[in-house]
Amino acid sequence: MQVELAQASFDPALRLSDFTAALGDEGAVVSFTGRARGQSRGGGPMSALVLESYRGVTLQSMQVIAGDAHSMFAITASLVIHRAGRIVPSEAIVFVATASRHRRAAFEAADYLMDRLKTEAVFWKREEHGGSSTWIEPTAKDREDAMRWHERKE
Repeated sequence: MQVELAQASFDPALRLSDFTAALGDEGAVVSFTGRARGQSRGGGPMSALVLESYRGVTLQSMQVIAGDAHSMFAITASLVIHRAGRIVPSEAIVFVATASRHRRAAFEAADYLMDRLKTEAVFWKREEHGGSSTWIEPTAKDREDAMRWHERKE
């Protein structure tokens, strides 16, 4: 399990290559890259997404989520990278990779990680657009997606 809070842009393809090269006999690798869009939630153009963090708290929240994924799913390895700072459209915000003996666990773990990172990782997010900015929170749909995992645990 590897968790990183990145302050600068990173190359998801390179990180996936490194992740895969370090694996053993796993039959499945699943990855997801989330990128900054150029359109704000309000529909207008967005110049950047800014993610503020308190490094120790944010990193700990990400580590807890990754640890939970390893407890819930039969994965053998995971990599979670999340950006903080100012992210311009098309740059990677988040990268998740999971590995397991079989595909289902890898897919479910990656999906789980993204749902929880989106709603529970400790970040303060704002969109910059047209010389102003707007703070944003996870949407009701984001929370609904994350809740299905809590229901599954019970």
